[in-house]
Amino acid sequence: MKKKGIIALAIILTILVIDQIIKIYIKTHFYLHESYEVTSWFYLAFTENNGMAFGVELFDKFLLTSFRIIAVAFFTYILVKYIRKDLVTMGFTIVMSMIIAGAMGNIFDCVFYGKLFTDSHGQVAQWADPANGIMGYGEWFRGLVVDMFYFPLFHFNWPDWFPHTREIIDWGWISFTWPSWAPTCDREFVFFSPVFNFADAAISVGVFLMLVCFPKSFLSLLNDNEEQQK
Repeated sequence: MKKKGIIALAIILTILVIDQIIKIYIKTHFYLHESYEVTSWFYLAFTENNGMAFGVELFDKFLLTSFRIIAVAFFTYILVKYIRKDLVTMGFTIVMSMIIAGAMGNIFDCVFYGKLFTDSHGQVAQWADPANGIMGYGEWFRGLVVDMFYFPLFHFNWPDWFPHTREIIDWGWISFTWPSWAPTCDREFVFFSPVFNFADAAISVGVFLMLVCFPKSFLSLLNDNEEQQK
């Protein structure tokens, strides 16, 4: 039991430290949308987003960040509780710790970066220093998440018979605008196009392993927790 707790804490702290070191380096050495080619299939490309999947903005940023903090606190509570009761395996502990750490890494950006750093548009950000008039670009809980890893593993152009972006398609009795997310002949297809960070990688790997290796363990913990609350 003690060993699992130590390993969980070590994983969370290690991921958080690595994630923040990379983000702070990018933030203080790159201007927004600057990229550096490491290899033909790997770039460091500095982008920022509001932290939601695909950059969708559906909720107020303060509420979104607050909800994330509550969710991470809840899953951390579950993990600690069941480690103490020795009801989880070492593998599950490791995977859950990866997911929690990744979520914490992006939450840190949202909570603090708006106040810690100046704007990155057209310039390399500085550490904010309000005493000397150097202000952050945002408010507490409204910072942007820093992304930098870009892996365009391969790319190609779709055939000319594919529709153009936003082209009006008329199929006799039905007419519609070709969606922007669909393949088009005037836009290159790139795999893998999303830009992500170390925290995102920890979450993605953790969720994948959770679904493949420990789906029953995760669901049983949630169901057991719900039964105890009734």
